[in-house]
Amino acid sequence: MKKILFAAVSVFMFAGIAFADNDRIVPYESLPKKAREFVKQYFPSEKVSYVKEEADFMELSYEVVFAQGTKVEFTGQGEWKEVDCRYSTLNEALVPAQIKEYVGKNFPDTKFVKIEKGYRGYEVKLTNRLELTFDNNFNLVDIDD
Repeated sequence: MKKILFAAVSVFMFAGIAFADNDRIVPYESLPKKAREFVKQYFPSEKVSYVKEEADFMELSYEVVFAQGTKVEFTGQGEWKEVDCRYSTLNEALVPAQIKEYVGKNFPDTKFVKIEKGYRGYEVKLTNRLELTFDNNFNLVDIDD
């Protein structure tokens, strides 16, 4: 009985691993319309290097990488999840006003290099390497250096 159970668990684990990483390069036009509009609005002069479609179990997502290194992640519906500017600073229009206000008061002379939007709130990374986490009501909940 233990052998059968072990075999069944092994098969399910292998199947999960085999289907968990279905990433593929896709044409820019295959992005959802909302994602293409986002790119056009916030990165109008940037050249798209590639678009990757990621299929993880029941969730579809996209990753757009620009030639200068910025990466934007989208949900399958085209909502942005993360913007990571590796070699530049973030367009501050993407940052909620409450977060910009907090950072302006407490960390003057810093810029945003990354923002991530999740179910529990936002996480931003600054040019001084601090990572700030805010809840959905824009209350600071964590600082990581």
